Amino acid sequence: MIVTVETLDKLERKMTLSLPVATVHAEVQARLKKLARTVKMDGFRPGKVPMNVVAQRYGYSVHYEVMNDKVGEAFANAANEAKLRVAGQPRITEKESSPEGEMAFDAVFEVYPEVKIADLGTAEVQRIASEVTDAAIDKTLDILRKQRRTFAQRPQEAAAQTGDRVMVDFEGKIDGEPFSGGKAEDFQFIIGDGQMLKEFEDATAGMKAGESKTFQLGFPADYHGKDVAGKSADFMVTLKKVEAAHLPEVNDALAKSLGIAEPTVEGLRADVRKNLEREVKFRLLARNKQAVMDALVAKAELDLPKASVQAEVGRLMEGARADLKQRGIKDADTTPMPEDIFLPQAERRVRLGLVVAELVRSQNLQAKPEQIKAHIDELAASYEKPAEVVRWYFGDNNRLAEVEAIVIENNVTEFVLSKAVVIEKNMSFDELMAQN
Repeated sequence: MIVTVETLDKLERKMTLSLPVATVHAEVQARLKKLARTVKMDGFRPGKVPMNVVAQRYGYSVHYEVMNDKVGEAFANAANEAKLRVAGQPRITEKESSPEGEMAFDAVFEVYPEVKIADLGTAEVQRIASEVTDAAIDKTLDILRKQRRTFAQRPQEAAAQTGDRVMVDFEGKIDGEPFSGGKAEDFQFIIGDGQMLKEFEDATAGMKAGESKTFQLGFPADYHGKDVAGKSADFMVTLKKVEAAHLPEVNDALAKSLGIAEPTVEGLRADVRKNLEREVKFRLLARNKQAVMDALVAKAELDLPKASVQAEVGRLMEGARADLKQRGIKDADTTPMPEDIFLPQAERRVRLGLVVAELVRSQNLQAKPEQIKAHIDELAASYEKPAEVVRWYFGDNNRLAEVEAIVIENNVTEFVLSKAVVIEKNMSFDELMAQN
């Protein structure tokens, strides 16, 4: 078969397909005969419906189905023969005039672009390094202690301070009027834990049980309660109870309560270090991978298939609606969402995907089975029963595909770093952990 491909635009192509009418007719008749063996109609026994009745009832839908199948098959064969990498679905229209005995169609479609990647040796990539310090371990131990703290009531004359758990009644008003969520009784919170706005905590600190106080509180402009965001309220708070926190000591008993394999202080610190180092490793990988991908995209030249971008916009919109549903937003499926707000992200994703795919192909950076296994083993190591986690990953092809994609990205990251001009930068543990 001779295939003629016409270039309409940078990535847009058109070719004409033809189907013999006799072939289409024969396939329609074959499918109708097959259908007649099982179709059920009132007044006829199964399999005994006359062909002309079957054709009258189902002829149009079967003909439509055959045309879709045959045109799709013809397009796939033609594209394969022309060695075209088709992006998205073709737009197929029947031509008004066709040679006798044939049906002709125009197929308009896009092809994937040629990806040109400039010399990566001229790319600059900032690579972040960080380490787990003793101070980071101490801070983590403090968090573990806080999670297991107990509380005991303070004497009546004791003033509330940071770290204490308090019970209060409060009522707030804006312009003299109560507002939703502005009143509570027997409400408990821990001063300094950030459950309440800082002004509220500061006003409560220093009070004694039985005391009341009025104070003014300004709600931030980005406060989650839209009715009060950016407004100022007058509050009255009455302190009813103050409880002092008791944190367990860092000792062998704490290590044992946490289920540490070696229930000693040294074993506990070693276990915390191991977990923190694993977290630091994954955060550094993600941070440095992003820097590499930015540099890689900057060094690539390509046109974007509109069909691929549009498909990505659709996926982003679908994800956004799913997120709205999860948050309990009503009418999430019909909430207006302009496609333009998703376009920059969609274009970047498509561009990055095409560039990474080209680099993987040209440099043989595919994920090896042993790499996938090693990555899964590392992920499973942080769980109580690693073997079960490993089986969970290998028991589902979709989960394995997700791991394979991560390993490929890691391979690309290492390859680019081996070629680029790498600028090393140290980052403190706290700064690294604070980044999203």
